[in-house]
Amino acid sequence: MVVMRSAGGLLRVMCGLTNAREPRIFGFMAKQEFSIPKIADRVRTEADAYLMLEELRWGGAPTACPKCGGMDRCHYIAPKNGTDRKTRTGSASQRRVWFCGHCRKQFSVLTGTIFHGTRIPVRTWLLVMFDFCAAKNSISAWEISRRYEITNESAWHMLHRIREAMKREPLAGLLTGAIVSDETWYGGKPKNRHRSHAGRSGFTDKQPIVSLIHKESGEVRSVAVPTVNGENLTAILRENVDIPASVLHTDAAQIYRTIGMPFSDHQSVSHADGEYVRDGVSTNTAEGFFSQLKRSLDGTQHHVSVEHLPRYLSEFDFRYSTRKMDDSERMRLMIGRTDGRRLPYAPLTADGPVRVPPHVVDACM
Repeated sequence: MVVMRSAGGLLRVMCGLTNAREPRIFGFMAKQEFSIPKIADRVRTEADAYLMLEELRWGGAPTACPKCGGMDRCHYIAPKNGTDRKTRTGSASQRRVWFCGHCRKQFSVLTGTIFHGTRIPVRTWLLVMFDFCAAKNSISAWEISRRYEITNESAWHMLHRIREAMKREPLAGLLTGAIVSDETWYGGKPKNRHRSHAGRSGFTDKQPIVSLIHKESGEVRSVAVPTVNGENLTAILRENVDIPASVLHTDAAQIYRTIGMPFSDHQSVSHADGEYVRDGVSTNTAEGFFSQLKRSLDGTQHHVSVEHLPRYLSEFDFRYSTRKMDDSERMRLMIGRTDGRRLPYAPLTADGPVRVPPHVVDACM
């Protein structure tokens, strides 16, 4: 044990850091792989940014073409002057271009990803992605706009593309074990609205959200639903949980009595009777997640439309499920999910009906 006295006279104790990934010990922050200063120092040019993104996505060089899927015939096209190449408009670009020997087409590390077609420098993307992954309560588009000197529209689109990458994998397996299921409602109170927008007395038009949390791993899966009923809850549980091999933990809501029957066991706690924990059975993990979700949405975003809410839920599902990772590991995981998730600007801003998950639509018909 080493005792050190700082310039301010405060005693600090540093106990041999045997695990470099330990987040904090007596005021000392363990070093991470990435940080804003480290990324800024490593990525001095756009070419450096492309190299770093290639390392994060491919481990160095591509093994397959993103356009045709051809393997092991991807070759780097070096610029003639060794530094940059001219684009179709005649401007200089440091974009690293690869050539596929199968389809004989060119591509880059941005092709077919959330970065596809971006005009924002890759260097800015890397800084924003780390900043976003490191923020517990998220970051607003206005903050990104001011911090990185881009338009608010670009920042808004950029963050939505990052949230798209935070969605869980399409082939994610079913949850097995002890599963907590709970629901909450997001939105302002009708009584606080102007009389011209006030809802009916005794009713609410808040947006229902259902969350499932795996008690052992801490993974959370949230869905915005039109209404909380037996059909919707059953559909969500069937899509995400191996029901015969799992135990369901809920509150004492009557709706869960029938839903819990196919499970290997169904345990509940009665909040009306002042019971919140009993022999390891509780919904406190879900309540804690909802508390963090609402504080972040209210304090950072202030308002989230129902149309875009599912993408925000994916963001906070990702944050909660990876809360035991450090910021660098979280960034690596998120960048690993960017492939095949293009999100153009036009569909995001187009007028149209609220997009509800297909399984919920089917359950309501």
